Amino acid sequence: MARKYSRKASSSVKRAMKKRKSGTLKSGRSGRKVKSRKQAIAIGLSEARKKGAKVPKKKKSAKKRKAKR
Repeated sequence: MARKYSRKASSSVKRAMKKRKSGTLKSGRSGRKVKSRKQAIAIGLSEARKKGAKVPKKKKSAKKRKAKR
């Protein structure tokens, strides 16, 4: 079975998770501390995307899918 994320992407997520645990991971413009595990993973994956790692595209929210119909 193929890997879902590249090794580079998983190391980026790992780094984000470590930063979250130590309390130094901050989110976007607001600069608030990230407490959520899911948000830390999302930040790690978006950083990997920017670096050009193999990461699947973001899933669209249910609201956006309903709006298209």
